[in-house]
Amino acid sequence: MSVRFESRPDPARNDVGLVKASTWDVGTPERQRRTVEAIREAWDSREWPHAGLLSYTVHTGEDGKTLFHYTQWSGEQAYQDFFRHGRDERNADIDAAVPGIRRLGLHSLEMYRSTGPGEGDGREPGCVVIVDVEFDGADKARQRDWVDTVFEALGTDPALAPGGISAHFHVSVDGTRVLNYAEWESARAHADALAAPGDGIGSRTPQWERVRSYPGVATSTVNRYAPALSIGPRAGV
Repeated sequence: MSVRFESRPDPARNDVGLVKASTWDVGTPERQRRTVEAIREAWDSREWPHAGLLSYTVHTGEDGKTLFHYTQWSGEQAYQDFFRHGRDERNADIDAAVPGIRRLGLHSLEMYRSTGPGEGDGREPGCVVIVDVEFDGADKARQRDWVDTVFEALGTDPALAPGGISAHFHVSVDGTRVLNYAEWESARAHADALAAPGDGIGSRTPQWERVRSYPGVATSTVNRYAPALSIGPRAGV
């Protein structure tokens, strides 16, 4: 199978068994650009490595130095096959083009709940916001309860922020974190929502207060990214 370049991944597709998410620190905006091009060349010059890899997406951080990688897999076995046969040769080409990349960790995730876009919503995201919530220990029931609490708050919020397109909540396989892959029309729309009167995103409702004071949340980070590269296997080849 050869490579097909896409406009964006579909986080809610129903054939995904596992998501791998990782962050690279490449140092500068120029190195961001060069690394994305090196990734494109490393993948475009080879056949698609495994039928179980469903999509591979890279985003550039607003901070000018990070890349966020989001890959969708049929399951863990497919990733392990790629890890043994295909990952290192691609990374070697990328590292040769842009030496000194720092790979900051890899998380294994499963999709749990999504919201939006509505039927007929043709908006293309200009910004992806990654909300990464880490808990003080492994507890899979707690992960899901936290997400359910957010959805309860969303469902009762009288003033949802404009500019949001979708939100896709993933739970980590190890039970320690939740990652929300949220699509927005633009970085400005998200920044405006955060800066809105009151507490920004999320009104002052009892439901949102439960989210903000949820016990066991160790850290919560919010980072904005621009879509840079999304690829998948070319069907029928």
